[in-house]
Amino acid sequence: MTRTDIHGTAEGGYEEVAEAFADAFVGRPTMGAGLTVRVDGRRVVHLWGGVADEQRATSWDEDTASVIFSCTKGVMSVLIARLVQEGLLDYEQPVARYWPEFAAASKADVTVAELLAHRAGLSAFRRALTLDQALDWSFVTAALAAQEPLWAPGTGYAYHAITHGWLAGELVRRATGQLPGGYLARMAEAWSDGIWIGLPDAQRSRIAHLQASESQREAGRQLEAAESPWTPRAMTLGGAFPAALVTPGSGFNDPGVQAAQIPGAGGIATTDALSAFWSATVTETDGVRLIDDAVLDQALIPMSAGEPVFPTDGPWPRWARGFQLDSEARRYLGEASFGHDGAGGQVAFADRDARVGFAFVTNWMEAGADDRATNIVDALRRSV
Repeated sequence: MTRTDIHGTAEGGYEEVAEAFADAFVGRPTMGAGLTVRVDGRRVVHLWGGVADEQRATSWDEDTASVIFSCTKGVMSVLIARLVQEGLLDYEQPVARYWPEFAAASKADVTVAELLAHRAGLSAFRRALTLDQALDWSFVTAALAAQEPLWAPGTGYAYHAITHGWLAGELVRRATGQLPGGYLARMAEAWSDGIWIGLPDAQRSRIAHLQASESQREAGRQLEAAESPWTPRAMTLGGAFPAALVTPGSGFNDPGVQAAQIPGAGGIATTDALSAFWSATVTETDGVRLIDDAVLDQALIPMSAGEPVFPTDGPWPRWARGFQLDSEARRYLGEASFGHDGAGGQVAFADRDARVGFAFVTNWMEAGADDRATNIVDALRRSV
């Protein structure tokens, strides 16, 4: 079987990580992907290969960026933690302290921590949204503020697949006066040429074209057949996005969607910038430390685990205050790891003990038994 040419470097001791990355391409001839790992702020693995755009027959190169889907929630959780560090937000305070309109419909007591941990009862909109409405920041945040929760806030959790980004993002806007993409660009200036919420037009030529595998399309069909209407609506908003998240020209392949600020799923990054961003949460990286240890202690308090309000098959993830924690559903290096994965196979995280910043990004979207990133993380665990 022909193997994909892999480019880049892996230091001695990380050969198994490089092998696991190369193995991810086997049987996937139009897949593209990148992997970057930093340890103590230093890049020890930086690899890429495959196809960036099968329609234009372009190769994935060192500067290729791609949609990172729910890894964007991890980025947003770092932004919130930084605002806590700056004294502009407090995890224990009600959201309505910063966003008064949010107090409507019995939400006055929902805390910032509960909001970030998927416990606010706003995992889906009660009415279906069009794509135009989903791209209108003021419309979606006003609708979330006014909406009656789907369950009593704080009594359980359900994954806020898309709405989480607007909820956290409006907190960023209220605290800073900037939409999250603007605050991210300022806070992560050292990597601003490789990580965005809201893609600049000048960067469009660098973006990989997303492909939905059969397993991803099947996951979309199963989502549409879910017993609870709120589970599919959490992903599609009732019609704004396809259930598989992408088609060749719509969903998160749509340039308008990529340019919009959809901070629950629409972030775009290179693996180099994304790994540096996560590395800087646990150790100085490129002269930057984003979050201090005292704030990390607060941010990583476990908040949500086990079966959600709207039943889904386990195993289930675990969340702290926006950050995804190590669990049977998403294995990282161990209990000291925190980050977020994303639809289709994306994974980005940091580890406090190993001082790791990790990013794996791919445009070949799979669901179900997708072990590409898991195998790479397992190999890294044996290497650090």
